[in-house]
Amino acid sequence: MRESHGEQFEGAPLFLNSATYGLPSRRTSEALRQSLRAWELGELAPMDFDESVALARAAFARMAGFSEGDVAMGGSVSALLGLVASALPDGTSVATFTHEFTSVTAPFDAQGRGISVTALEPGELERRAGEFDVVTVSLVQSSDGRMLDVAVLREAIAGTSTRVILDVTQAMGWMKLDVAWADAVVGGSYKWLLSPRGAAWMAVQPSLAETLVPHAANWYSSETPWSNTYALPSLQAQDARRFDASPAWFTLLGAGIAMPWLASLDATAVHAHCVGLANTVRSSLGLPLADSAILALDVPDAAARLESAGIRAAVRAGRARVSFHLYNDVSDVEALLGALR
Repeated sequence: MRESHGEQFEGAPLFLNSATYGLPSRRTSEALRQSLRAWELGELAPMDFDESVALARAAFARMAGFSEGDVAMGGSVSALLGLVASALPDGTSVATFTHEFTSVTAPFDAQGRGISVTALEPGELERRAGEFDVVTVSLVQSSDGRMLDVAVLREAIAGTSTRVILDVTQAMGWMKLDVAWADAVVGGSYKWLLSPRGAAWMAVQPSLAETLVPHAANWYSSETPWSNTYALPSLQAQDARRFDASPAWFTLLGAGIAMPWLASLDATAVHAHCVGLANTVRSSLGLPLADSAILALDVPDAAARLESAGIRAAVRAGRARVSFHLYNDVSDVEALLGALR
């Protein structure tokens, strides 16, 4: 059992796989067990989940630097990005990273209509961003933790009409963010935000939101959901809630616990802890230091060695990938280095 900032995490020792999925705290697990039992007994009260939705939405807004009214709830990153992609004019030019995570690019690539998606190498994308109508990219790359050079990108788009869509799925939760300048910020909550899978969030600037069509409009995307279960014409919310999906109850219950806890912490201290552990590994392996909690290991048979040592990690793009969150500590680093020697 590990403790971090008042929360307990049972499976944390040797778990270096938060970039795949985050661990629930004991408090989250207990709440889920109680809710599942209430469902089993027929005592579930669906309206009670509204508070969890509101708490998670507020937490995402706080960590992204947006207002709550600018945040929409969806079921996945790709579903939310589909709203953006479908609103683009025919012939729009889109840029992304080479080997970007598919959910960040596929909604745009699938549009047809003359919309082009150009994949560029790191460095080139940031320098040339202003040549495109839209840039859709992860702030932190899933495969190896590589960081977007935000300063160069922002300089390149200054004075242009280029819209920037940032995926923070592999950043929010460990990284101190400065992303409120982006046109849209999207992220799933089942990795670094330590929630059950099944929810994603998108903070969207009003200037972009006004161009979007709520293609999945439903009873929950109305101003007062429980009063509009049979409304026609539909009474959609005036803010970004009009893009909401109907909530996955148990997913949102967990998100309503985990995300506010993370949002309440000192983001600078969280960032320093997670990156510090990763950089201890980099230093010991003779790798350049980086400002990322995720790293890929160029070590022969790394994945097999880690598995033999009981270390839970992942393999992405042919390399073992490890990631460090709040519930990790120096003993995990020592175990990792010992397995690689």
